[in-house]
This record gives sequence, structure tokens and C-alpha cells, in this order.
Amino acid sequence: MSRKQREEERVRGIFGRRALLLGAGQMGLLGFLAHRLHTLQVDEGERYATLAEENRLSARLLAPPRGRVLDREGRVVAGNQLNWRALLVAEQTSDVSATLETLTKIIPLTDAERARIEREVRRRRRFVPVVVREFLSWEEMARIELNAPDLPGISVDVGTTRIYAEGEHLAHIVGYVAPPAERDMDGDPLLELPGIRVGRAGIERHHDLALRGRAGAVQLEVNAVGRVIRELDRREGVQGQDVQLSVDAELQKSIRGKIEEGTSVVLMDARNGELLAMATQPSFDPNVFNSGVSAAQWREWTANRATPLINKATNGLYAPGSTFKMVVALAGLEARVVTPGERINCPGYMDLGDTRFHCWHRPGHGGVDMRTAIKLSCDVYFYEVAKRVGMDRIAAMARRFGLGVPLEIELPGTRPGLVPTREWRQAQGKPWALGDTVVHGIGQGFYQLTPLSLATMTARLATGRAVQPHLTRSIGGRPVRGTRAEDWPSLGIPERDLRLVREAMWAVVNEQGGTARAARLPTEIGTMAGKTGTTQVRRVSREQRERGFRVDQLPREWRPHALFVAFAPVENPVFAVAVVVEHGTSGSGAAAPLARDVLVEAFQRLRPGQGGPAARVAEAPRSPIPPVRP
Repeated sequence: MSRKQREEERVRGIFGRRALLLGAGQMGLLGFLAHRLHTLQVDEGERYATLAEENRLSARLLAPPRGRVLDREGRVVAGNQLNWRALLVAEQTSDVSATLETLTKIIPLTDAERARIEREVRRRRRFVPVVVREFLSWEEMARIELNAPDLPGISVDVGTTRIYAEGEHLAHIVGYVAPPAERDMDGDPLLELPGIRVGRAGIERHHDLALRGRAGAVQLEVNAVGRVIRELDRREGVQGQDVQLSVDAELQKSIRGKIEEGTSVVLMDARNGELLAMATQPSFDPNVFNSGVSAAQWREWTANRATPLINKATNGLYAPGSTFKMVVALAGLEARVVTPGERINCPGYMDLGDTRFHCWHRPGHGGVDMRTAIKLSCDVYFYEVAKRVGMDRIAAMARRFGLGVPLEIELPGTRPGLVPTREWRQAQGKPWALGDTVVHGIGQGFYQLTPLSLATMTARLATGRAVQPHLTRSIGGRPVRGTRAEDWPSLGIPERDLRLVREAMWAVVNEQGGTARAARLPTEIGTMAGKTGTTQVRRVSREQRERGFRVDQLPREWRPHALFVAFAPVENPVFAVAVVVEHGTSGSGAAAPLARDVLVEAFQRLRPGQGGPAARVAEAPRSPIPPVRP
């Protein structure tokens, strides 16, 4: 074999080997591709089909309508109203700034609004709508639709907004809603929807989960970049549950029309603790929160010394004054340091060491027993009883009547108040003196109680049951616990002691010499039992007393607060009321007449015993107090 043939043979061998290797590689690659195709199409075909379908379909949540809040007569006090809003889809316009500039000529946009819109456009994907303006009027909506060809990316959408029909009259009770903050995020995807609102105060906040409802869903077909092509399916959400309150909206408005700034009135069904009205002045319009509170509005509210944003019926703190004397009397009876018939002499003052404690009636009341002491509001009598019984036992009795303890009411942030004890004072690094006990025997000193707690005390005095104040009658049409008198346990106080105190309170209003005789109810309505109270806001010095001190000559902000508590009718208590008039000078002159007018209104509107709303709950056991002849 020639050299040339040998070379050709070698080349053919190399080529054959390479062809074999290349063929083997191709067969291996084809085998691998066949295996992968089998895996993708047969073994995992169903999984990838599902993924492909999910990429094609987009499921989005729909915000459900928020549940309504109703008053006891079924009137809507917090409802929903259609809300027209302008949306911007950045993907549908080549120049967002130019579109906004054109829109500004149709509906004026502030610099702050434009900055917010542009910020949200940058943060979101371009096909996600951004809210440009909410609460469009019909005229604004029409102008946008008319100029739609010149507004690429702008569309009009409809949603719902919260409307408070009674405005400021029920603001402190119903509360308001606002967009959710980071602290509100609890894993509920509903809170991530644009335009969703959550409860921020009052009933709206307490029952937020029930009012919120369940989200609906819409199934959309989208392309590879997520743009919506068409809607395939829609399931509407479940509207939030309606919450019915015990408050009567018309009665609430009427009471607020009778009161001035700095006044609080709490009217309660004494049998079961339902709040029928809780009025305070001033208040605020919760509808303002729907569209956002302006900086100027917020400054106005916070600069107002009358604090319109604070519910003084639940958060205003006052010394109870003489309205507390019934608690001191019951503590003395329970401790057996005084008997109902024991007479204590009142010369107009009590001396304790080198300190003289005065009675409000400078000449003194002479010898008085417990009933007469409550009727005449004798301070010296209760100085002596408090000195005998001690502050800790007085505080323990006060807590049984709902004073200085948290009350189970559906208003977040309600303050429990304070009933001081020796231990509390010592924790402050200061001793508790006997003189402190004496002063606290007439409701002065360190007490800090709310009008709500005073109304609760009065209801418990009237019925002998540990009723708790509450505002909710039903949720989703289902009654809640507490609408029957039997739902509340007995206070465990002897009936003879309660009877004595009730009779004394009857005498305050209906007997000659009683401190609230001018506030008697009209005969055709019935009788009420009550107690006046006047609490100092500035100490009266001995020098002022000797000069013939007159409260009405002081500036208004230095005058005492006026208080009055009452229940009616005496024979079978239905209503309990507490009134606090800041700087009202005297309980008998300012608070008692207002309480009388409130009770007259309640009897006329709610008609207890005649099939009216106040009678639709289970009747409480009749009070054992017999009719008392005037």
C-alpha cells in the first residue's frame, strides 16, 4: 500500500470516529429531549397546564359594601353612598404629566394632589389604576366624560363612601372610618384593596370586623404583561352585617339641642344598661374624614379648648360632688358604723385638728339622720360617716357601683376614671391623712369620674343589679346579650339599705326643702328620684368666706361644675340619667332642670309601658320601694 493510500485510510478512520462520536452525541441529545418532552407533557403535563391557565387568568378581590349602623328605630345613621372617582392608568397614556395638566383645566388639582398621583404612578405597575380624585360631583363627572378623547388614561369609576346622616349628633358614638394604616394590617387581603376603609373610632372601630364583610372576586383574562383583556367571571362580596344601636337618634338630636358647650348628658335604660342617648357639646362632623381632614381643619379642632374630638360623656373626668353621698351612706350602713335613724349634729362645720371643714349651708342643718342628710345634702353628716367608715371601704363600695373601674362599653378609649385609696396615695410617695377621707366623703378630692360612670351608678342604685352600659342591640339581626334585666346579677346589697337611699333621693326632688324640688316631673308623667352635686374647681379660702364669697361673681372658668343624677319612675325605674354642666355653678340650678327636661322628652318619645321601644326588652323585676306620699 502506497504512502498516499495509507494517508487516505488514516483520514477516513479519523472521520469515521468523529462521525460516530457526533452521532452518539446527537442520539443522546435527542434521547434527553424525548425524555424531557415525556416528562413535561405526560408526567407533569397537568401541573404545567394549571400554571399556564393561572398565568392567563387573574383573580382580583372586590371590596364589599360596608354594613350599616342603625339606631333603635331602624334609622340609618351610618350608611353607604355611591362615590364617583377619576382613575388614571399610566399604561394608557404616553405622558402622565401632560394628561394631568389637561385634567387640571377641567377639575382643578392642587400641587399636593398632583405630587401624590405621580408618586403612586411611580410606585405601582403601569397597568394598575391610581385614584386621581374621589367624591366627584355629577357636573365634574360629566365634564370628564365629555373631554374623554383629550384625557388618555383617565376613566370614571364608581365605588361607595361612608355617609353619616346625623353628622355631629352621633359622631362620638358611631365614630368614623379612614384608610387602613400599617398597624391595621392583620393578614386580611381585603385591607389591601384601594378605597377600602376601616373603623377608626366608636362603634365603627369596635364592630369593624362585623361591618367589614367578606370580599368578592372577579376573574379576568390577562396577557403576558398582566394587561386585562376581558372579564370571565364575577362573584360579588358579602355585605358587612348591620349593627343596631340602642340609641334613639331623634332623642339624641333633641337633647343636643337643649345643651350648651361643656355639657354632657347620659340617658340609660336602668333595667338593662342600654344607652338611649349620650350627648355632649361640642362635637364634630365625621363626614369630613371621608375626603380627608385638611391641615386647617385639624388645627381648628386641636386648638379649640372645648375639645370637640373628645367624648366628654366617656372621657371627661370630674369630681362627683354630692352625687357620691349615696355610696358613702351605703358603705356606712354595710360597715355598721352608722344606723339609718342616728342623728348627727351639723353646726355648719366640722373641726378636725386645726382644720375646719365647712358645710355648704353656713348656719348648719342641726341634727339630721341619713335620709334627711341626703335630702338636704348635709356635708357635715357625710364628713362624720366617712371618718368612721374609712376611705378603703368607701372605695370598695364605689367600685361595686361601676365607679373607677373599666365599663364594658363598645367605645374604644373610654376612661375608667379614678376612685382613690390609701394604697394609691402611698404609691405616689405621699401619706393618706384623715382629712383626705373627710373631704372624699362629700365627693371632693382626688375623684375622677365620667358622666357615663355616674349614670351607671344611678342605674345600679335604682335596680340593685350590676348593669353594664352598652350600645349594641343586635348584630346582623341577632340580639346580643344584655338586653334583658335578668342578664345582670344582683349587687348583693341589702334591699333595706337600697330602699332607704332611694327614698332619700325621692325626697331630694319631691319633698319641701329638697335641693332639687324645682326640678319635679309633671304629675301626669310620674315622679323621679335624684341627687344634686356641685364640685369646686378652685379652693375657697377662709378669707373669701369671711368677706361674703359669691360664686356668681367669679369668672365662668372658676365657677363650680354642676351635676345631677336621677332615675324615674320611682315605683318601677326605667330611665337613669346623669348630667354634668361644666362651670354651671350649682347642680340644683343648672343640671337638675336639664335632667328633668331630658326625662320628660324620654317619656314622651319612648313611652315606657305603652309598647314603645323602651318596653320591648324584658321587664325588670318591680322595685320593692313602695310609693312614698309627698
